[in-house]
Amino acid sequence: MKFLDVIRTAVHNSFRSKMRTALTVVAIFIGAFTLTITTAIGTGISSYIDNQLASVGSADVISIGKATEGDSTVDDGPARYDPDKATAASGFPGGATPPGLPVGALSDDDIASIRGTDGILDANPVVMVAPSYIEFDGNGKYELTVNPSAAVTKADLAAGSQLGGLDDTNELLLPASYLENLGFTNAESAEGRTVTIGSSTYQGEMKEVTATVVGIQNESLFGSGVGLGQQLTDALVDVQNTGKPRGAPVGYFAAVAHIGSDATQPEIDAIKADLEDQGFVGRTVADQIGTIQTVVNGIVGVLNAFAVIALIAAGFGIVNTLLMSVQERTREIGLMKAMGMSGGKIYALFSTEAVFIGFLGSAMGALVAIGVGSAISNVLSETLLSDLQGLDVLKFAPASVAGIVLVVMLIAFLAGTLPARRASKQNPIDALRYE
Repeated sequence: MKFLDVIRTAVHNSFRSKMRTALTVVAIFIGAFTLTITTAIGTGISSYIDNQLASVGSADVISIGKATEGDSTVDDGPARYDPDKATAASGFPGGATPPGLPVGALSDDDIASIRGTDGILDANPVVMVAPSYIEFDGNGKYELTVNPSAAVTKADLAAGSQLGGLDDTNELLLPASYLENLGFTNAESAEGRTVTIGSSTYQGEMKEVTATVVGIQNESLFGSGVGLGQQLTDALVDVQNTGKPRGAPVGYFAAVAHIGSDATQPEIDAIKADLEDQGFVGRTVADQIGTIQTVVNGIVGVLNAFAVIALIAAGFGIVNTLLMSVQERTREIGLMKAMGMSGGKIYALFSTEAVFIGFLGSAMGALVAIGVGSAISNVLSETLLSDLQGLDVLKFAPASVAGIVLVVMLIAFLAGTLPARRASKQNPIDALRYE
């Protein structure tokens, strides 16, 4: 019997007892359906979380501030204020932090020290800008909120590109929620258009700065507001400082630094240690909120465990189905052996039946899960979860679906091992005498 003959015979034998096979397929269907759905939930949520974490900071970005005693242990609370230590740690002229700035403010000298640290490609201070309004094509002035870290993060885009793609241009990322009020019909219609931003000088005089919308970003859980490119930020800072008295304090709440995108964890640890030696503390995205992904993976893992339990139960159904099939076909097995069919081919025949039943149930479960899950995801995205832009609750990855089908077929093969072995060990004389 050739290999193709074994497959054809196994498929035919699977449907000898249609009701028994159907019930076994249904059990596998339930497990595969559940596993496909839970995996899709994990893929969808993980993808969304990854996009949201990118709005807090890219993997190659370190947030840097002044080191304090409170940085060493989170649970100990804030350190006691020491004016002498605060003066000594200050990098400002005269040794004291100017009025109006926090004790941990960074000076221009601090920014220069950070830029000179080995492994740091560039560093920019986080400056606070407060524009008054934004306007497009005379459609009215609207208040705006600025996302202060947009220049060093990766936004979840609905259209356009990230900041930093155009040279010598005031770039801007526009939240999708601003489109309708400003007079845009959709995200694509806003890409590349010029808007006007109004900001007041130090003495209260209103001035306007033009900027190009390079991208439209979905609303984020961790960062919201209009994203300003570095050049646009500098232009607005210049407007705010117009008329400012000479000698007024200049300081920064923090700095953001870029490192190599291919930097290894030991290299990142070395950079943070170097910064600490200089009196700074650096935190990556993983340091700040990396546990969120761990929690999501844990929840999805628990859901997958329930699906695996269902598949194991279905595996016992395969064992039962094939054991009964072996018993019912004992004389047939004896006849095949008497005609020269080897025990190995009989083993392959029953194993193929098990794998076929596993494939049938898993393929049907996966296909139905994709259809039902896609419909549910679309409904949720348009109703209950409409405020979470960019979230696909269930995201079906072809590789994951194929992996689930293969895993179920493997479970079916293992479940069919005992019946297949029993069939292959049948004594042909005893089998022919079996009533």
